[in-house]
Amino acid sequence: MDFTLSSEQQQIKESVDRFVADAYGFDARMALSKSADGFSRDHWSTFAELGWLGIALPEDRGGFGGTPVETMIVMEAFGKALVLEPFVPTVVLGGTALAYGGTNAAHGDRLNAMIAGDVLLALAYAEGNSRYDPSIVGTTAKPDGSGWIVDGTKRAVAYGAAADTYVVSVRTGGGEHDEDGITLVLIDRDAPGVSRVDYRTVDGQRASDVTFSGVRIGADAVLGEPGKGLGLLEYVLDSGVAALCAEAVGNMSVMQKTTVDYIKAREQFGVPIGSFQVLQHRAVDMLIEVELSRSMLYYGTVAIDPNGDAKERMRAISGTKAQIGRSGRVVGESAIQLHGGIGMSEEYMIGHYFKRMSMLGLALGDTDFHLRRFIAAGNKSGGEGSGIGSAGKQLAGVN
Repeated sequence: MDFTLSSEQQQIKESVDRFVADAYGFDARMALSKSADGFSRDHWSTFAELGWLGIALPEDRGGFGGTPVETMIVMEAFGKALVLEPFVPTVVLGGTALAYGGTNAAHGDRLNAMIAGDVLLALAYAEGNSRYDPSIVGTTAKPDGSGWIVDGTKRAVAYGAAADTYVVSVRTGGGEHDEDGITLVLIDRDAPGVSRVDYRTVDGQRASDVTFSGVRIGADAVLGEPGKGLGLLEYVLDSGVAALCAEAVGNMSVMQKTTVDYIKAREQFGVPIGSFQVLQHRAVDMLIEVELSRSMLYYGTVAIDPNGDAKERMRAISGTKAQIGRSGRVVGESAIQLHGGIGMSEEYMIGHYFKRMSMLGLALGDTDFHLRRFIAAGNKSGGEGSGIGSAGKQLAGVN
């Protein structure tokens, strides 16, 4: 298989590389992480001007008709620079949900506003006892005339404080663990009955626990068919996992290169410590893990297909996430150990890369979760599990 980038993809890569080189020095990133939003609104406007916010979304929904490969290119570059802007929460998760689940003019208008950089989105799916499983939904939406009343709490909503709109998984039927009866709805951040607890994560990013208490939404807030939203949600999450894996590979590549440069320069006993064979072996192990992760990333990225077999996609994505999670831990721990005490310093970059890598290992499912999902997907055939549900298959035009 040919993994050479097309001329258009190479131009995207060069554009993103230039941006992170110019805008994301270590000191500049540290200052952004301590700001009120935790990222730069000016950077976000730049993303919109350069077309990155719609780069992989369908043309018939206002996007630029790219593929997950374009998302991979952007996210790998972002991983190399520890970019803070909420690209995955807004574009990959929220944007994908709107693009493939939106069925009315209001959904289309909101998606266009997101692509223009005017609206930020966040996916609210995790709950206190869900353990990454999107089918475990305790948040309810009960009928109220032509609309619904939503009650429940979502945990660890990435950049929930900055988001204008939440894409929320709710239960409109069945029991808490049933696959049927799950619906995706849109809820504005400032809607009556919405409250948040905001906090910083260990890697300097932002998250929120969001509670919905008697929140009223209209029928037009529903994405796709009520009660049939799990397939769409799983596709959205798998798209997000692929993007985070690309970020992880970019992160790991920097940790590996930085560590090699350090052991070549750091002297002990009158010689560079990189001359010690045991450290050379450790550096080679890091390189192997990075390249293995890159190969798995390609495998997982090409599996993201809205019309493909869902079980094959889930198996590919979970295999990719499990491997990259394991490799990321090996590379990160080796980088810290080979740097010694400076690796734990807040003033030195490698510790920040390790913190982010640790969070990436947990985001949207840890290694254990994805190993179990990988096995389960391999034990099931496609058939009824194909695609992303009726909303995604139809890709209904905005009316």
